[in-house]
Amino acid sequence: MSRKQKNIILGNILLTDYAAEGKALVRHDGKVIFVSGAVPGDTVDIQITKNKKEWAEGRAIKIITPAADRLQPFCKHFGLCGGCKWQMLPYDKQLQYKQIEAEQNLKRIGKTDIPELLPIIGSDNTTQYRNKLEFTFSNKRFLTHEEIGSADSIAQQSALGYHAPRVFDKVIDITECHLLDPVNNLIRNTIREFALENGYTFYDIRNHTGWLRNIIVRFTTTGELMVNICINNEAESDRIALLDHLLLKVPAITTLLYTINPKWNDTIYDLEPQVYFGKGFITEKLGHLEFMISPKSFFQTNTAQAVKLYDVTKDFANLSGSEIVYDLYCGTGSIGLYVSDKAKKVIGVEVVADAIEDAKKNAALNGIKHADFYAGDVIKICNDDFFANHGKPDVVITDPPRAGMHDKLVTKLLEMEAPKIVYVSCNTATQARDIALLSEKYTVSKVQPVDMFPHTHHIECVTLLTLKTNL
Repeated sequence: MSRKQKNIILGNILLTDYAAEGKALVRHDGKVIFVSGAVPGDTVDIQITKNKKEWAEGRAIKIITPAADRLQPFCKHFGLCGGCKWQMLPYDKQLQYKQIEAEQNLKRIGKTDIPELLPIIGSDNTTQYRNKLEFTFSNKRFLTHEEIGSADSIAQQSALGYHAPRVFDKVIDITECHLLDPVNNLIRNTIREFALENGYTFYDIRNHTGWLRNIIVRFTTTGELMVNICINNEAESDRIALLDHLLLKVPAITTLLYTINPKWNDTIYDLEPQVYFGKGFITEKLGHLEFMISPKSFFQTNTAQAVKLYDVTKDFANLSGSEIVYDLYCGTGSIGLYVSDKAKKVIGVEVVADAIEDAKKNAALNGIKHADFYAGDVIKICNDDFFANHGKPDVVITDPPRAGMHDKLVTKLLEMEAPKIVYVSCNTATQARDIALLSEKYTVSKVQPVDMFPHTHHIECVTLLTLKTNL
C-alpha cells in the first residue's frame, strides 16, 4: 500500500484486534491499520484516511461479515450520533477492551512498573445511567448521505440534539436518547415542537443569530429534575410562553431556569442562570451524603458508578482518622466530603468559584465542619505558603480534567512528598504521563479501572501512588 496513493480502499479485511479509543486494528501489507466504525471480528471494506510509513488510519465503509458476537444497536440514531459508539458490542466485551486499554496506556506511556490491574468495575445500568445531558439548537440540521442524494425537497432544517461528529456548525435532530431517564425525550421533543409551531428561531453558530441556543437537563436519583434553557437574548413574552408550556407538559420538573447568553461561545460559567420555577438547585445522594447541585456545578454524571468510584478512592486512601487530605480539582467537594468521615481535615481546591460555593454548602448540609474549600487555579493556590498554612498533606486525592495535571502541580507534589497520592482519572493516557513524572519519588501500588460510561470507549481509573521509602 503506497503512501502516495489517495482514496485508497481496502476490500474484505478481517479486523483482528482492539486498539485504543474504540478503534479496531489489523496488520496489513507491513503496517498496522487503525479502523473506526467497526469491532474486532468484523470483515469490512476500509477507506484509508491517513497513511504513514508504518501505520495508517481508516474507517469502515461497509461491513461485509459482522463479528459473531456483534449486537443490533438499540438506538435509532446509532451511526450518526457521536455517542454510544459501542452499542454493537456485548457489555462484557466492552469491559474487556477497556481493561486492556487502561493497562496498555499505563505501561506504554507511564514507562514504570505497575502491579496487575484489578478487574474493571462495570456498571449495573448500561442505559439511562447519566444524570446530565446537554442539547443544542441549530438552524442547520445534519443531513444524511441519503437525504443529500435524494431528489425530494428537505423542508425541516432546524434541529435540536447533539453536534454531528467533526462538524461544528450542524446538529443531529435527536428524537430519542437512552443515556438518561426517558423524561429527557419528553423535554426535548416538547420544546422542539412548541418552538417550531411558534416560529422561534434556532441558533446559527456561524452568524451568531437565532434565539434558542441550548438545553441542559439534570435528573437525580432523588427524583429531582432541573432544566436550564439558554437563549441568545431576552424576548420576554416568548420566553414566558415557552417556559409555561414546558411546565404544563412536563410536570416532573422541580427547577426550571433560563440563561441569557449573548456570547459567541456556549459556556455558561460566566453567566447567571435565572430561576423561573422551583428552588434553583437539585439534590443528589452519594452513599450517606447529600449534595446540592446548582446549574453551573460539576458533578459526576453517573451517580451509581460515582459511589463505586469513590468507594475505591476511599479504600485506596485507607484513612485512619488522623490524616490531612488534600482534594485537588475538587468540584463540588464530592470526593473530599465522601472520605471526610475517616480524615482529620479535608482541604479542597477548585478553579470554578460556583462549585466551591456548592462545596461549602454541601459540607454544611452534611454537618461536616472539618472540610475547607478554596476557589482558584490549583497550580497558583497550592504553593508553599498554602501548604504551610493548612498543614502538609498525608494523602493527596487528585481528580484532574482529561488534560491531566499541570506539570507545575506535579513538581509541587514531588516537593511535598505526601505519603500517598490517589489519582482519579478520566483519561488513562494523561494519567500515565503524570505517573511517569511522579515515578521519580512514587511507586504505583494499586490500579482500579471503573466503567463510568457504558457503550463508549471512555475509562475512569483510580491509581494509588505511595512514596518510595528509600528517598
